[in-house]
Amino acid sequence: MGQKVNPIANRLGIIKGWDSNWFGGNNYGDKLVEDFKIREYLNARLAKASISKIIIERTLKLITITVHTSRPGIIIGKGGQEVDKLKEELKKITNKEVQINIFEIKRPELDAKIVAVNIARQIEGKIAYRRATKMAIASTMRMGAQGIKVQVSGRLNGAEMARSEMYKDGRTPLHTLRADIDYALAEALTKTGLLGVKVWICKGEIYGKRDLSPNVGQKPEGRRPNEGAPKGGGFKKKRK
Repeated sequence: MGQKVNPIANRLGIIKGWDSNWFGGNNYGDKLVEDFKIREYLNARLAKASISKIIIERTLKLITITVHTSRPGIIIGKGGQEVDKLKEELKKITNKEVQINIFEIKRPELDAKIVAVNIARQIEGKIAYRRATKMAIASTMRMGAQGIKVQVSGRLNGAEMARSEMYKDGRTPLHTLRADIDYALAEALTKTGLLGVKVWICKGEIYGKRDLSPNVGQKPEGRRPNEGAPKGGGFKKKRK
């Protein structure tokens, strides 16, 4: 079971929260499609900003988008100009008021999405997949992760037949629901075809309750990026 189920979906409602927080009502499908369009647009528009995840919350007339990134300066721009541009562009897509919050990830080596995309971009840049993978594993373990597992699949080194190779370090207990495991899939487009890069990172185990939707109801921080994640990987509300 642990090999077949997405580790984040497997932990939803236990130690992981949802990336979309809203009540569907009668037009659930329309909101779902709108969320998909927002994420697709932001991932394409901010491809160089090392985006980890995009959390969307809705009220009647306002959509609050929280972008988790390791390079907030690229999104904010000079004096917040880029954020204002993004707001206007997203207003055209959604026809609603949009508010953008930026959340800085202090330790990108512990974020599965950023690690996977980094490996994929290196493979596209003709760096040997083994070298890229081993360097990523070493830097993640150096930052204090309990374990990491990376699988690269496809026509490796331009081979005639596709195969999968997996590299591990430390422990990644997929069946342990209290284990805080981050998972991501990225794709590398090479001359010989598409390679898939899967990354699992274990950041430790979580005991007790956890706030599953820490951004809901939070007041906007303005244009400055919020504080990064505390140890244990969870995002907590700031106390006033």
